[in-house]
Amino acid sequence: MRTHASRLVVFLKAPRAGAVKTRLGEALGPDASCAAYRQVVEALLANLAPLPKVELCFAPLEAAAEIEPWLQPGWTSCPQVGGDLGERLHSAFAEHFESDAQHVVIIGADCPDVTATDIEDAWFALDGHDVVLGPALDGGYWLIGLRTPQPALFSAMPWSTDRVFGETMHRARENDLRVALLRELSDVDTVADWERWVKRASHQGNCAARRDGV
Repeated sequence: MRTHASRLVVFLKAPRAGAVKTRLGEALGPDASCAAYRQVVEALLANLAPLPKVELCFAPLEAAAEIEPWLQPGWTSCPQVGGDLGERLHSAFAEHFESDAQHVVIIGADCPDVTATDIEDAWFALDGHDVVLGPALDGGYWLIGLRTPQPALFSAMPWSTDRVFGETMHRARENDLRVALLRELSDVDTVADWERWVKRASHQGNCAARRDGV
């Protein structure tokens, strides 16, 4: 397992009703959508548990106590710094490169199917590429990794639209950056996304139980 000079940062929010999964909340209500958010985050972090060093980069600034229960041994947390998403991503990358990291990968907390192997694949890809992206089905990306700061990939981006991935690829080409792509995954943002994931997770749990003889 690669750990030397490789970093993983997970962007997430404090699990507060009405402040997370707002699109899901339009159908399920704020309390149920917050419970769904907790379930998605906890599934993701369980997948990442084999990684010894993970930073949970949270919002809002005063949410450290709410994030602490999600920390695994050896993991750390810090607040997100900056304005829009692009500024916060650029700030997180810059901070880690200043601390001598060589391969920095950032993911959000909306895709519970991300595994430790995905992260290791991203770190490995950065040996020979400037950027690694995990494309999302909605036109965004579920992972971005860099080996040097690339502010052009984050300023004035059309965040929260289906143009994010395409625009990122366009800017990477304009700046002669070598890009590696990981597998395509789906975020859990809508009721349909949520129902598909719950069904799939339940099926996988039943299969695991059968393998264990239950």
